[in-house]
Amino acid sequence: MLIGNKCDLAHRLAVSTQEGEQFATEHGLIFMEASAKTAQNVEEAFIKTAATIYKKIQDGVFDVLNEVLLLVRFLQHEYNLGRPFNQA
Repeated sequence: MLIGNKCDLAHRLAVSTQEGEQFATEHGLIFMEASAKTAQNVEEAFIKTAATIYKKIQDGVFDVLNEVLLLVRFLQHEYNLGRPFNQA
């Protein structure tokens, strides 16, 4: 998901809505504009992201167990937590 922030300041946007939409389309992303200040589209962005992830899990695009194992290995490596759990 690509989120254009500060949509409450439309007159000061560094990237136009059209540019954001085009970039998102070219990269297979969902595009939304949001404002942390006014909370416009903030909750919707989280809901859309969660729904997209859930659908990809249901469709078999994401293997949740594999993703968790990769995360655990990464954390073990980054924080020097000893040998990975999959090694004897």
